[in-house]
Amino acid sequence: MSGRLPLVLDVDTGIDDSLALLYACASPDAELVAVTCVAGNVLLDAVVDNTLAVLELAGRTDVPVHAGAAAPLVKPLVTTEETHGPRGIGHARLAVPAREPASDDAAGAIVRLARDRPGEIRLVTLGPVTNLARALALEPRLPAQLRGWTMMGGAFGVPGNTTPTSEWNVHVDPDALAACLAGWSRDAPSAGGAPGRPHPIAMGAPGRPHPMAMGLDVTERARLLPEHVAAISRRAGAAPADAAVLEAPDSLMLARGSVAANPVLRFVVDALRFYFEFHAANDGFYGAFIHDPFVVAATLDPHLVRTRPLAVEVEVGPGLGHAMTVADWRGAWSREPNADVAVEADPVAFLERLVDRVGSLAATRGAVTAPD
Repeated sequence: MSGRLPLVLDVDTGIDDSLALLYACASPDAELVAVTCVAGNVLLDAVVDNTLAVLELAGRTDVPVHAGAAAPLVKPLVTTEETHGPRGIGHARLAVPAREPASDDAAGAIVRLARDRPGEIRLVTLGPVTNLARALALEPRLPAQLRGWTMMGGAFGVPGNTTPTSEWNVHVDPDALAACLAGWSRDAPSAGGAPGRPHPIAMGAPGRPHPMAMGLDVTERARLLPEHVAAISRRAGAAPADAAVLEAPDSLMLARGSVAANPVLRFVVDALRFYFEFHAANDGFYGAFIHDPFVVAATLDPHLVRTRPLAVEVEVGPGLGHAMTVADWRGAWSREPNADVAVEADPVAFLERLVDRVGSLAATRGAVTAPD
């Protein structure tokens, strides 16, 4: 193994997923092995097209993209174009991808990659976990074959962002998350045993670390503001005047000048403008919570967060608590923890890293695509 962490990103590519893909592509400590797609922010076809196009924008057409679940396990799909735009990338436009997704589907690809590289791959789910639940149905021993699983999802000690008690990714497919948490709590079946037979084990045993859950408790501490977008542009070599335009609150304008000339910067600015407008209307600030890249960053550098092992359950039934992630903070259930829940984070360090890495990638891609 190299010094880079092999990652498989499972995405429902909207705006913050796009930034997470760019961050992963820009990170020297990441080996982006594959990307799997699931319906969530937008419909699956748009997720696949966005993912292929963002990877092409980043110069990573070598990374295979696998289409996955087009709907949740049980409930009907609900998408959120009001948050991410009609195609999931805000006001941005991307070229039609020049390649097709890989032939094998997402669940099968996750299983195959984990088997091919046992104990190496870290799976990072940035959308609903439907693909992972389907992968576990194919291979109940998957938790022991992966190096680990990091999840963006849940609201463990804070209000939800979809209902008063639920976070978006979990709300889209709570049944899938319940199945995944149960899958991580099952013993790995022997060759002659019954696959998936429930058997409680001590979570965190060798080959079976807890899933790491980054919920709104920490991801909403990272607020991307116009000044950060301007800093990305300066890092990429944009003209001072062009970057200065982006820094004014409430006036993140259409990309222009040297920003418009750089394809990565143009995409980032036009996508984020939509996201900023949404948060200004709904969250009271002109900027954005950028959940997904923070999760990728913390997967690569766990020092960005502090976690606490907790027993977690997901409410799959109807009513006010539907899709709520219930954490046993006081040990009232007397159960072994089944997740490492992020409770503290360093958003300043993360945002500095985001500016540097995405800005550096934009500088490189701007040089590649500049006219002679």
